[in-house]
Amino acid sequence: MSDLMNIGVLASGRGSNFQSIIDNIEAGHIKAVISVLITDNPDAYAIERCRKHNIESLVLKPGDFPDRNRYYSGVADELVKRGVGLVVLAGFMRVVGKALIDIFPNRIMNIHPALLPSFPGLHGQKQAVDYGVKLAGCTVHFVDEGVDTGPIIIQAAVPAYHDDTEDSLSERILRKEHLVFPYAIRLFTENRIKVNGRKVIVDGNREDQSMINPPGIK
Repeated sequence: MSDLMNIGVLASGRGSNFQSIIDNIEAGHIKAVISVLITDNPDAYAIERCRKHNIESLVLKPGDFPDRNRYYSGVADELVKRGVGLVVLAGFMRVVGKALIDIFPNRIMNIHPALLPSFPGLHGQKQAVDYGVKLAGCTVHFVDEGVDTGPIIIQAAVPAYHDDTEDSLSERILRKEHLVFPYAIRLFTENRIKVNGRKVIVDGNREDQSMINPPGIK
C-alpha cells in the first residue's frame, strides 16, 4: 500500500462527490487510499459513507478552536499525521484558511458547480439560472486564498434551458461532477498535472484538459 497516494477529504454534508471518489478508488480507477474524512458537521451523511467503507472519520468543529487560523492549523496537523498527499474538498462549506493552504500548496482540490470564473461562491447554479446563460457546468480547481479563484484543472459543460430551476440545473451539473472530480484526482495521483502560474498543464491528450462531454474513467 505504500505506493498509493494518501488522500484526505473535507466535507460538510451528504458527500455525493465523496461517494463517487470512493467508488472509483474501489474499482481500481484511482490508485490511492482515502486516509481520513474530516468534517465540520457531526451530522454530515458523509460520516455514514465512511462507516460503510471502513474509512476513518474525524469531526473538527471550528467552535472548538480559539480562532479560524488555529482551526485550519488543526486540520492540517491531522492530515499531515496521516501522510496525506492530496486534500479533496467534497462539499466542504467553508473558505479554506491560509494555515492549511500553506501546508498543501496546489495540493487542495475543489469542485465548483459553475464554469469559473463565472458565478463563484454559493449557489452557482442559481446564479447561472438567474443570469440566463445557455451553458453551465462545473469546474475542478486548486484552492488558493480567494473564493473559487484557484488555477482551473478541468471543466465540463452542460446545457442550460430557459425553464431550468436551480434544482434541475444542479442535478444535470452534478452528474458531470461525479465524472470529472474523480478524473482530476486520477490525473493528480498519476503525476500528470503541473501548475504554471494560473495555468494547469495536463500531460496527455487535449481531451484530458477540456472536457465538454467528459467520458469519465469507468
